[in-house]
Amino acid sequence: MTTICVEMILSSYEDGDDGSPSNPLKFKGQDYEQIKEALLSEGGKFEDDLFPANLESLGELEDFTQERLSEVEWLRPHELNPDASFIMDGVSRFDFKQGDVGNCWFLSSIGALTFRKSLMERVVPPNQSFKDNYAGIFHFKFWRFGKWVDVVIDDLLPTRNGVPVSVSSSSGKEFWAPLMEKAYAKICGSYGDMIAGNPSEALKDFSGDVHVTYTLSKSPSDLWDIMDRAFQCRTMMGCCSFSGDKGKQIFEQLGVVDGHAFAVTKVKRVESEGTSVNLVRIWNPWGEKEWSGDWSDKSDLWTTVSEEDRDECLKVRDDGEFWIKMEDFRQYFEDMDICCNSPNFVEGDDRHWNCYVKEGRWEAGVSAGGFSNGRDDFWTNPQYRLTVEEVDGWSEGDKNILVSLMQKHDEEYRSKVSYHYIGCIIYKAPQGKLPSSVLQYVEPHHVSYLSPAREFTELHSLEPGEYVIIPCTDQAGQTADFLLTVYSKGEAKLQLSDDY
Repeated sequence: MTTICVEMILSSYEDGDDGSPSNPLKFKGQDYEQIKEALLSEGGKFEDDLFPANLESLGELEDFTQERLSEVEWLRPHELNPDASFIMDGVSRFDFKQGDVGNCWFLSSIGALTFRKSLMERVVPPNQSFKDNYAGIFHFKFWRFGKWVDVVIDDLLPTRNGVPVSVSSSSGKEFWAPLMEKAYAKICGSYGDMIAGNPSEALKDFSGDVHVTYTLSKSPSDLWDIMDRAFQCRTMMGCCSFSGDKGKQIFEQLGVVDGHAFAVTKVKRVESEGTSVNLVRIWNPWGEKEWSGDWSDKSDLWTTVSEEDRDECLKVRDDGEFWIKMEDFRQYFEDMDICCNSPNFVEGDDRHWNCYVKEGRWEAGVSAGGFSNGRDDFWTNPQYRLTVEEVDGWSEGDKNILVSLMQKHDEEYRSKVSYHYIGCIIYKAPQGKLPSSVLQYVEPHHVSYLSPAREFTELHSLEPGEYVIIPCTDQAGQTADFLLTVYSKGEAKLQLSDDY
């Protein structure tokens, strides 16, 4: 099958700049190489004062009584297993299982990440070991609001009765996943601050790639083809099941854990008695609890496909991974996230996309005019002029622009973050910044549906010309930093309009 994905041409930074993949920012100012060198010369083991081995770093955990908390002991991997290794025979989604922290959204995303070898080696730097030059210090890299950051941790893990409180090694020997979780917990503020979330957040923080969310009940009719193209593009995918009464009913009848996050690990088309069937493979980070309907591990339908397909797909074991046909996937799961290094998977062409990034801020009383374009202060919102150039072969209706708006926060603890409703209004524009007199009487080209999510993305079909993009919050006077990213199929220009 021909691969239709191509890398985007990024203009947000040059390799080597601060915050680039090769020169990440040092989280909380900690320099991994300097700290490790000092430890090796002194013969000590790292103990991280900025994320200490105590209950504050553990945070508030569901169902953890004071008695259980008092039993928590922080141990290094070699104290849990003398044969501890960082990585054994490569990385796999089957290397780890979820523990007592409700962070399935994060762990399912790690499962998706294991399929992206080069990206995995960026997030989880190789050449870390419990043997060679071991000093109890490790580091991991994450993309955070437009910049890569390097996060340093010690390897003291929270345990109870000799068992890790959170992520555990499936083999009992391999510890890259528990340590990666600790690094992300440090970014979030504590382990407890990782409870509850959407896969899109972690997938984005592992890559900085293009992110699109599909509500499965309203998804395009060609969604399976979109997913197939996305897998060709070295993508990461996650999905979530229904919560509430509907989710509980599905769990009781068909085994899909309710209110839970999963990784989408593969798609495949098989022939069953002369009929093509589109299948989706899904992995539960619990390592158990699988779909029990059609095309599950023990389904008789596997006897209707070729021996080759059956040998490739069918694994009758309780490892948390299962197949489901596309129609059932749409019906019994709520939404799906795709995070990919190019938007080409949407329509399946092979054009280069360019990426333009602008940092901005809504400041109360200055540049936070809110959403309604009938307000006198709406025009004070930041305005960005987008010039869309002609693209050979483009026709009306073709998606050639993707707009991403991500709001940033300053909270140290993830659980305390409260996101504003955000969106963008796009105008066809003359020269200069659009004043209030224009905005009140001119119909916008597009008004987005406001969302309280950290990031929202929208695909557009924009004919060549000049546009003004106005990012805004729901209410006037709401202060926040934001990151506006425009992906363009072909050349474009994006700049802040500061003239009147």
